[in-house]
Amino acid sequence: MLSNKEKLTVDADLTVEDNADNNKTVSRQEMKQVEASKADTIKGQVSEISEELATAAQHLIGLNKAVSIFGSARTPRNSFYYNKTIEISKLLAEAGFSIISGGGPGIMEAANKGCFEADGHSVGLNIKLPHEQSDNGYQSDSLYFKYFMSRKTTFFMNSSAYIMMPGGFGTMDEVFETLTLIQTGKAHYAPIVFVGSEFWSGLVDWIKEQLLGCSYISAPDLDLFIVEDDPHKILQYITDKHEEHCFDVNCFGLK
Repeated sequence: MLSNKEKLTVDADLTVEDNADNNKTVSRQEMKQVEASKADTIKGQVSEISEELATAAQHLIGLNKAVSIFGSARTPRNSFYYNKTIEISKLLAEAGFSIISGGGPGIMEAANKGCFEADGHSVGLNIKLPHEQSDNGYQSDSLYFKYFMSRKTTFFMNSSAYIMMPGGFGTMDEVFETLTLIQTGKAHYAPIVFVGSEFWSGLVDWIKEQLLGCSYISAPDLDLFIVEDDPHKILQYITDKHEEHCFDVNCFGLK
């Protein structure tokens, strides 16, 4: 049953009752105008997303050995994980890997900083947000996005490996989208490393007990990632996996 604020008529118009019991009639023509406006908005956004993707693809066309590092923008500079990220990033840069981050503060800044200080290729995929996001000063290549969709696609199309540092909702989104794309074969294979065993242990236990235990994933899916805290072992793991897969014609892009 419709409320006293709204009711549909059986004729050509939509009738809406406001709180003063005065009927306002919206014609089909007005509804068509709303629908057309919605369609124009979506078309405009699709065009902008396509333009962002094309710009990023052209800008990063020479990027062929890169590690994406995800983690919280709220991580303070004096924290253990901030400095751990710098160490890992620096080792990877010294081994010839470019580093891609979200370009903001916290873990993103640490990822760019370690690479930048090692004279590596430090890429920032920046996005404007109502809060938190401010560009860090350690980017040798900076790209700017309006939409998360084109930004995340750029990560997945250019990464040879992924490092997951501790983080919040945004990091969890990146973690599970990375796992999903690789699990389903919609992205090329790339090693995934969870850094911070104390932080990730609860989530990993839940994945094993609930997702695997309820048969929502398969046992081989657990091999999509490792948990490792030693920066040198992380470097060795990523280097070995890169050498194993780098000559695969499908080692970049989405499928």
